[in-house]
Amino acid sequence: MLYGIVAAITALFLAAVLAALLRVPALRLGLLDRRQRQRRVPLFGGAAVVLATCLVAVAGDWTGIAPLGDGIEVLLTAGGAVAALGLVADVWRLNTRFLVIGTAVAAAFVVPYGDTGVVAGVAGVGWITFVALAFRSLDHADGVAGTVGVVTAFGVAACAAVEVMDGLAVLLSVFAAALTGFLMHNWPPARVALGACGSLFAGFLLAAAAVIARAGHDPVAGAGVLLALTAVAAADVVLVVLSRRLARRPLLRGGSDHLAHRLRRLGLTAQGVTVLLGVAAFAAVLVGVLAHAGAVDARAVWWVAGGALVVVLGMLRVAVYGPSRARGGGDRPVRRTRRARAAVTARGAGGSGPGVGGVAREARPGARSAARPEQRPGAGSASVYAPRRQSEDSARHPEPSVRRSGRSVSPQVSAPLRVRNG
Repeated sequence: MLYGIVAAITALFLAAVLAALLRVPALRLGLLDRRQRQRRVPLFGGAAVVLATCLVAVAGDWTGIAPLGDGIEVLLTAGGAVAALGLVADVWRLNTRFLVIGTAVAAAFVVPYGDTGVVAGVAGVGWITFVALAFRSLDHADGVAGTVGVVTAFGVAACAAVEVMDGLAVLLSVFAAALTGFLMHNWPPARVALGACGSLFAGFLLAAAAVIARAGHDPVAGAGVLLALTAVAAADVVLVVLSRRLARRPLLRGGSDHLAHRLRRLGLTAQGVTVLLGVAAFAAVLVGVLAHAGAVDARAVWWVAGGALVVVLGMLRVAVYGPSRARGGGDRPVRRTRRARAAVTARGAGGSGPGVGGVAREARPGARSAARPEQRPGAGSASVYAPRRQSEDSARHPEPSVRRSGRSVSPQVSAPLRVRNG
């Protein structure tokens, strides 16, 4: 007990210090995450959380004060590999399919197939991958992923303590403390963000620990408990997928359509959104922990699923997408109107030109194309091109000799020949 408190305090301060130190190289390297109003936040906060968690946990296992055990060591190693993959994604912007494949491969090494069975084990791999990517998606607003992660970590640690998995409970406590230290810099307005490195590590560690803690129980009730423990992250993903499908937008293209964005549109502040989602996560996690411990009926977790579904359907009514632009030059008349107005204003200010009618004539495509040869650089004087193109005045009022003869004069006929034929 005493070591757990010391380890948690150490992880908290270590994560806070590392987040402040790693912020500087992230700024210099340009590893930034764009948030609302064009604000950019450094991405190396997740690396601070991963380093603090792994260093404290490995130190306790190496000294023998708090041994993790074989299964927990594999979990920590796989989580470190997922964090390294996320760090590569932060630096080089990997395709999402590589993140999915890498996370699924790492999850396949931590699922206890002997306790879950093959079918439930494969489902567990899919669930771990889903939650890891859901936490990466949850890192779209200041403080949200960290707050939800801290609440979920304490809940999964309680489930591990019920199963007398002391090593797993200590690891999750250290991780929760590291996330708390990170929140010192991530609370709105954030000075550092988790990035793919920290968010993938958080989702992977929490989902894998929950699967390990629920191994050996009823699969249906276990699925409900797992959903309750990660209800906020799952609801955010479902909301984004449904809204983009209904709006016919690409699923992998970012947008301001997450839970936090919609709550901000309803009038909540950034701090209020973080607190509200943290309270929602606490309520769902509490139901999951009580159902896992047998304090409430296992069917209570489905109330959490129903509540999450109601929230998703309600948030779908919040408008987050602007009107789509018409393709094929639907805005060309507006642009021409603006150009005509600008021309009118310019001529009115200069006091020259034929007025509005002259502007309308010069704004036509034919008039603009007629003036292009004289504006072309290196084209010579205007007299070179004068015989080839007639002005509007000469076209409307031809010379008397031309009117008498009734003949059309070619624009390329020279003046002496025109007099001779007239």
